[in-house]
Amino acid sequence: MAKGDISFATFNLYNLNAAGKRIYDADGWTQAQYDAKIAWTASMLAHVAADVFGFQELWHPAPLQEAFEKAGLADDYDLLVPPDADGSHIVCAAAVRKGLLKGAPDWITRFPDLFRLESEGDDPQTPAIQVNLTGFSRPVLHVQVEPRSDVAPIDIYVCHLKSKAPTKVFREPWYKADKATYAPHQAALGGALSTIRRTAEATALRWLLTNRIKGNADPAVVLGDLNDGQHSNTLNIITAQPNYLRPFSRLAGADAALYSAQALQQLQSLTDVYYTHVYQQSRESLDHILFSEQFYNGSARHIWAFHELTIENDHLNQDDHKDLGTGDHGVVRVQFRYAPAPT
Repeated sequence: MAKGDISFATFNLYNLNAAGKRIYDADGWTQAQYDAKIAWTASMLAHVAADVFGFQELWHPAPLQEAFEKAGLADDYDLLVPPDADGSHIVCAAAVRKGLLKGAPDWITRFPDLFRLESEGDDPQTPAIQVNLTGFSRPVLHVQVEPRSDVAPIDIYVCHLKSKAPTKVFREPWYKADKATYAPHQAALGGALSTIRRTAEATALRWLLTNRIKGNADPAVVLGDLNDGQHSNTLNIITAQPNYLRPFSRLAGADAALYSAQALQQLQSLTDVYYTHVYQQSRESLDHILFSEQFYNGSARHIWAFHELTIENDHLNQDDHKDLGTGDHGVVRVQFRYAPAPT
């Protein structure tokens, strides 16, 4: 690997917790399930071997440390886990190859102070709307890495946005007070609430990205289970929908926009076989690696060039993830070559 080349991976750990600890309202992993989970996670870490891993659905740091030790990689990476990860809730985490980490990690819990989602409507026919959300469901991990001392550090955001699963409105007092009215509609109401929450989180993430990279040449990467597809409104908000098809023109590259590794893989492939999650036999892409124009080959301002995307998803063809130890998401890895654009 040439000096400055770098690879990233996003890896949903499927509720990686210590054996016996409860997960949400259910019993946790048995010892046998836990052992299988550590073995599979370790094999995936060793196989993918990215320079930077972004993790979702970690509950406790000890199992992740054990997986790295079993993979023979414990001495090769700095593990970044929030100090409050005690097995009682899920967090985002990361692993950075030794020598790349710059500064200390930060977990962003709250939306920006002036963030607002409210409107009186675009015209007299449009009712007013107000969304009162103040923070992320899962704190966003922000960390910097520096593959070369002569280029700006890379800002990395590890994210886990609200899932598509309907919010459990049956727990709400208003639902219980009039169950006969709301029961037939609970799936739709719950799905709408989850979508609103995920969209708000995506918008807050876009706010953070804009503040960080707009008007400068600093590189940024988003690694995450974003719980939505490549062309969803959620992803459109996060990426700002850059133009991919004007290489090396004055219009190529977009300041503060993000490009999708999935899209670049599709542009150089004969077919689209990208999926990271299977639900009721429906294959979809929920896990994404997004990056600023400094990683987009078509930008006249690129520093790295997209080399390849790989996705480990064969295990999604099996349903018994608990006993097999497999995850329920694919693991996405992207490799970039250090290849600055010609002056």
